Amino acid sequence: MTRKPLIGITLDSRGPGGYSKDPWYAVRENYCSSIANAGGIPFPLTHDLSLVGAYLSLIDGLMITGGKHDVNPQLYGVQECHPKVTLNPQRTAFEIAMARAVLKENIPVLGICGGHQVLNVLHGGTLMQHIPDEVSSCLEHVQEGPQQNPSHSVNIVKGSLLHQITAKEELSVNSTHHQAIKELGDGLTVNAIAPDGIIEGIEMPKYKFCLGIQWHPEFLVSPEESTIFQAFIEASIG
Repeated sequence: MTRKPLIGITLDSRGPGGYSKDPWYAVRENYCSSIANAGGIPFPLTHDLSLVGAYLSLIDGLMITGGKHDVNPQLYGVQECHPKVTLNPQRTAFEIAMARAVLKENIPVLGICGGHQVLNVLHGGTLMQHIPDEVSSCLEHVQEGPQQNPSHSVNIVKGSLLHQITAKEELSVNSTHHQAIKELGDGLTVNAIAPDGIIEGIEMPKYKFCLGIQWHPEFLVSPEESTIFQAFIEASIG
């Protein structure tokens, strides 16, 4: 029997309030179930930088999840922080350190929403701090309805890893982000684009599996989205 791969999943974190009067970690259930249903074992990762090496020795793949925060613009060379930007410095520092470590070892990585943006910044790319301020006549990328419903379409680049995985040239997706990739990081290629020109997916061919998705495939808006997790788990086994 083949051992199921252990997939590190980055957590969100908050200070006291809401769920607990003390600081707390959280992750949506469908991030974990998407990994489990594809044949992996979800393994939540706390934001302790001293544990990066230990985590690296354990996991077979890394999924960087989304969250209600943004990458500090100073990390991509911009000093001014847009009023709409919300920071989570400890989480961002951990995700960048963890992604750098696993990619150095060519361990598969899947970045979702904010995780997709982390992968771009890690490789020297930049972000639009607030899409409506930089793209005229942009689509509404912050979806108001349930995330199980599609918000807009994306065109998938022929010949890309994402195209190979989904066997589609267009997908209907959900959308919950106010930021997006501005300048592409070194070595990354675009695999999905929204009708307004916003980059919705990236990948890095030099690695075994390095895929960034701007939307949230864990909600399984379309059947093809489950194939993204299946391909990730398959890459994490071999």
